[in-house]
Amino acid sequence: MAKQKKIPIALTMGEPAGVGLELIARAWRELRKNSTVSLVYFGSVEALLTAEPTLPVEKLDSANQAADLPSDVMGVIDIPLVESVEPGVLNSKNGASVIASIDAATQAAIAGNVAALVTAPIHKAALYGCGFDAPGHTEYLARLCGLPDDYSVMMLATSELRVVPVTVHVPLADVARTLTADKIFHAGMVTATDLRDRFGVDIPRLAVAGLNPHAGESGTIGMEEATHIMPAVWALRDEGIDVSDPQPADTLFHAEARTSYDAVLCMYHDQALIPIKTLDFWGGVNVTLGLPIIRTSPDHGTALSLAGKGIARIDSMVAALKTACKMAEIQAQKNQALR
Repeated sequence: MAKQKKIPIALTMGEPAGVGLELIARAWRELRKNSTVSLVYFGSVEALLTAEPTLPVEKLDSANQAADLPSDVMGVIDIPLVESVEPGVLNSKNGASVIASIDAATQAAIAGNVAALVTAPIHKAALYGCGFDAPGHTEYLARLCGLPDDYSVMMLATSELRVVPVTVHVPLADVARTLTADKIFHAGMVTATDLRDRFGVDIPRLAVAGLNPHAGESGTIGMEEATHIMPAVWALRDEGIDVSDPQPADTLFHAEARTSYDAVLCMYHDQALIPIKTLDFWGGVNVTLGLPIIRTSPDHGTALSLAGKGIARIDSMVAALKTACKMAEIQAQKNQALR
């Protein structure tokens, strides 16, 4: 019986003036040491080879052709740039190509020609003049998948911790006003579903961080735990989700506490990101939950000041690729079991 070919993982170009292209090249070489994963890059071949001139590449007509390539060759779907890249210098004329890279890779994922999508960082300022009007990369992907901007959920993950900020880029002064039971419930449902289907957690355990110090201390330090969070907790339990009452955030992230849950629903950005970046500053992965496709990305930006110098660390890009591969394997196993 012939061995089934692995469906490749897609990599988008991201901002070509940033560190993304060199990280893609170096991460691919690193993964080849201990993995047979098949990768296909969507973006400018010229820009990729400028970042890493010795990279062995082969242009493809379709992403699914990548599975037929030798393991020492990277498949590419060429999406040319308008102008050559100068590392560290944004050029909005290349913005349309950056968007086209995301569009093509996402459509390949929706069509099943790639098993997952790993996106290199973008710089929104370089895209606004090219028709990009989404609040961010994640919301744009949701639109491409036919979903509302706010449907997908952001998870930050390392080997030691997974966190989900219910509100993301919201000023701290506005968090309590924008936080709702519906948002908490939605984040919990999406997180539990993806933990089961894409992380292999049969019975997901969700911890919930309180908004206020001491989780409100029975209303003496704030009422949001009672008015906002507990209604969502009750609703999640009604759906069969194993979820905690609101917990004081200052006791949720030490080693012993982390053994009691699979992910934490956090109420605001820094409540989620401070602990995970303290535990593993370089290796965090941004995982988009709730999409019909698997999407991960490194947990950092374009790092324009480091571009072209060969000194940017590859940890997060490697972790994003490994996470995407593992998620794709688990989902494939789940799908096979349902047939």
